[in-house]
Amino acid sequence: MLTWRRAAGTAAAATCLLAATPACRAAENDQTVTLTENWSAHGQATYTWQAYHGLHAAFSGANSLSAQGQGKETADATLYLGARLVDGLAFYVDPEMDQGYGLGDTLGVAGFTSGEAYKVGHESPYFRLPRAFFRYVADLGGDSVTDSPAANRLGGSHAADNLTITVGKFGVPDLFDTNRYAHDPRGDFLNWSVIESGAFDYPADSWGFTYGAAAEWTRSAWTLRGGVFDLSVTPNSPELEIALRQYGVIAEIEHRHELWQQPGAARLLLFGNRGYMGSYDAAVALGLETATTPDTGLVRRYATRPGGALDVEQQLLPDLGAFVRASINGGSKETFDFTDINRSLCAGLSLQGSAWRRPDDAVGTALVINAISSAARSYFAHGGLGVLVGDGALPQYRPEKILETYYRIALAPWAHLSFDYQFVDDPAYDALRGPVSIFGIRLHAEF
Repeated sequence: MLTWRRAAGTAAAATCLLAATPACRAAENDQTVTLTENWSAHGQATYTWQAYHGLHAAFSGANSLSAQGQGKETADATLYLGARLVDGLAFYVDPEMDQGYGLGDTLGVAGFTSGEAYKVGHESPYFRLPRAFFRYVADLGGDSVTDSPAANRLGGSHAADNLTITVGKFGVPDLFDTNRYAHDPRGDFLNWSVIESGAFDYPADSWGFTYGAAAEWTRSAWTLRGGVFDLSVTPNSPELEIALRQYGVIAEIEHRHELWQQPGAARLLLFGNRGYMGSYDAAVALGLETATTPDTGLVRRYATRPGGALDVEQQLLPDLGAFVRASINGGSKETFDFTDINRSLCAGLSLQGSAWRRPDDAVGTALVINAISSAARSYFAHGGLGVLVGDGALPQYRPEKILETYYRIALAPWAHLSFDYQFVDDPAYDALRGPVSIFGIRLHAEF
């Protein structure tokens, strides 16, 4: 049921979806009327295909990207359902269908090439429930802000100063390390280390979701957010820990500003994962002692792995924006739930197509450099395997460098087609393998 509620102080009325009703006719001349949804249903479907011709490889290992060319596809469809339980409190649930694999079964590149590919997959469609959560918004004062109806957001209004609490199952990147220009693999960049800070080892299962709770306090131009989340049972596991026996704690402060009369934002994030994880040095020492390949799974101890990230976005012109991400984590222990990156630096640009009379089109370009610690280099050099990388040896280490560019064509207000290109130099930090050029196509529709 859709109802209307007057929200004093809003800048403009929400789009009227019930134009034949008396309330909508009255709203035409009243700019303070905001549509309030008691329930909502949205959906999306995305198809992504990526391929490469081949790459030079002096040798290969269990986690290497194949030297022979290949093409892989992924497809997903999501239904976003929301219901307002009481004023300020809503419940959301997102059933989803997935199908397909990433290139190399999502192995071989630390900054993996598709955010639409998970660490697990299947040739046939399968169903799962990535999100089911409660969200409560407590108004603390200030101007009224309009919430346009969207996936996992009921139309309505709330105070600019507020406290928002989210509890349940969802993705950490739904709230943390967001970026206007590089965060949505269904609409902008695809590479993992572009859409997220590469060294942000956030808690998640193999599909990228977890159980947890987060609070966000917004006052004026500042937002302070923090949360605690379940890690997976073992690093890179499809099963989540329960009762927070292994957990990650995340804190982020965000400031929104104007620079050269253009909007921007800066976010500083700190995190710490607490669980059973293996030391690279201990794994190598055990491997040398027993004349076996080092395995962090054999030396896991209860420990903490800290890290941090800086995320900046800045509009330069009405149609042009820039972004920078820099991140680092403790490199002495194995990756827990994201990917094998200890340091990452990314920068990019995003341009809307108004200049060539295609305002809903967009083109983006980003460059990212990923690196690992000396302890991780030794582990991989002795044949160890990580979450995504491990060539069986690493005789010549170099940082992994990735250039990505895409062009998104608006087919309709509800659909777009994207062409994506990624050049990966020294994949998996191996100077004796690659480079590789990866081409992609993405078709996305939503309602």
